Amino acid sequence: MDGGEIVVVTGFGPFRQFLVNPSWKAAQGLKLVGLGEGIGVYIKEVPVSYVKTQQIITELWQTLNPKFAVHLGIASGSRVIMLEQTGKNSGYSDRDVCGFCPESGCCMQGGAEKLDSIIDMKSLFKLLKQAGMDVIYSRDAGRYLCDFAYYCSLHHGQGRAALIHVPASGSLASADRLVPLLQTVIQAMLRQLDGPSQTA
Repeated sequence: MDGGEIVVVTGFGPFRQFLVNPSWKAAQGLKLVGLGEGIGVYIKEVPVSYVKTQQIITELWQTLNPKFAVHLGIASGSRVIMLEQTGKNSGYSDRDVCGFCPESGCCMQGGAEKLDSIIDMKSLFKLLKQAGMDVIYSRDAGRYLCDFAYYCSLHHGQGRAALIHVPASGSLASADRLVPLLQTVIQAMLRQLDGPSQTA
């Protein structure tokens, strides 16, 4: 450890009925509990805006060059934690809080259609499920700001990013239950990141 590795954690700003977005509350909670010794947690609230999201995420990677970035978002209707494997580049047709959507429906002109996290979410999901955690594995992050932010981050961070959809309702939605779970999930991701590289 070089004594000062940074993990960026983002949550989203106000959205529809959520005056304080549960994903931002969770990010603040993670900052308080930390991710372990030698790891600095840098949190940032991202507005539900395509333009600002792209600016902020690009800037985070360029200025902080973190070890890893974790983006938290809410999945309406879900009562579990969703581990997203893939960020998609196109198909963005829903308007953001500013009433805007990308002209081409695209995150990055000429970018790959999809980018995957270097974290193997499927094996992580199996590990966490065995430990009795309420998680699911997903390859479709929903083509809205969460997916958009994820793609931007995967692009700038060469895959060193994760998107976790957190429940907006149900027993897991309360910060005191959600934050320790997220801490466990992210620490498991960092262990996978640091683990012996598989040479096949």
